[in-house]
Amino acid sequence: MTSQSKDTSPLNQFQTIFQFFSENIATASMAAEATGIYQKNICRYKRDLEKSGRLWEIEKKLCKKTGFKAWYLTTNPDKAPA
Repeated sequence: MTSQSKDTSPLNQFQTIFQFFSENIATASMAAEATGIYQKNICRYKRDLEKSGRLWEIEKKLCKKTGFKAWYLTTNPDKAPA
């Protein structure tokens, strides 16, 4: 299991997740592994970003980390579905 990010303030975690999804199309589990932020926290930030219209679900397919079907996400408007 990955250790948690040293910077655990919610604002910095939110910014980290936003930046990660702007540079990568990935699932929440993949983002958790890459950033060291708990997946449950990522899901909360994901919900907030979706409500504000700044996160998009690209496609639902098998997650490379878990092997289960999951949404691949992005905050990059250039990669958002039309």
